[in-house]
Amino acid sequence: MPITICMINQKGGCGKSSTCFHLAGAMVEAGKRVLLMDLDPQGSLSQGFFGSTAVENVEAINTTARLFHDNAFFTTVDQLVVGTRFENISMVIANQHLARFNTPEPEETGMLQFAVREFLREAIEFDIVLIDCPPNLYRCSWTALVAADFVVIPVPPEDFGTQGLRAVHQTIEQARKLNPNLRRLGHLITRSDRRLLIHRAYEQRVREIYRGNVLETVVPEASAFKVSLAGRSPVEFDMPGSLAAKLTRQLSREILDRINEKTVSLKVA
Repeated sequence: MPITICMINQKGGCGKSSTCFHLAGAMVEAGKRVLLMDLDPQGSLSQGFFGSTAVENVEAINTTARLFHDNAFFTTVDQLVVGTRFENISMVIANQHLARFNTPEPEETGMLQFAVREFLREAIEFDIVLIDCPPNLYRCSWTALVAADFVVIPVPPEDFGTQGLRAVHQTIEQARKLNPNLRRLGHLITRSDRRLLIHRAYEQRVREIYRGNVLETVVPEASAFKVSLAGRSPVEFDMPGSLAAKLTRQLSREILDRINEKTVSLKVA
């Protein structure tokens, strides 16, 4: 199976979709074959590659909504995975058809909680799966946690960005009852502006509270990310010499290093 990482936070606008989008390019630069899985009914990650009109017109049977139906366990990778214009980046698209399945109390959905996990067992041609979750802790996020090996929690360094983290941690702990191998890679400071004292103060506070559970790499609020996204291209391919691309490659290496460390420690234990 590929290594599966989900980006989760119940706060909207914290950089989950953007991080998945640009990180995919950096992971490819590191020699990985990447599958992006969109589990957000807004479909922002999907639209980043294909545009809003194309994504909105995709039929439900060709989106992640198919994995929330009773026949989910009969769905194959070939039926849902589509290529992008970038070599070694593929996707499973989401759009508005997923919204009706993203309900509270996901623990009550029985075996369908495992549908995404079983689907990814067959994705053997990929090295890394990045799952983009919606800005809540309902069924889509829960299903991602049940399927994932690791969790990254994007956190903007401001008051609204850090609210609700306790609920995120509690949900991760609950998901471990069904997925004991689920581990936190750490909190990721996103959308940071080091010129702002309040951003520096919040980052320091997050690091004081969570210590080693905060990634060293900080993702800034950089125009290169926005320009590249507007061009439907991860910054690695669009502006490889930019600071944004350099930091994204640094983030990719840090994530891969942490995965190796946690995998080794698990084997030793």
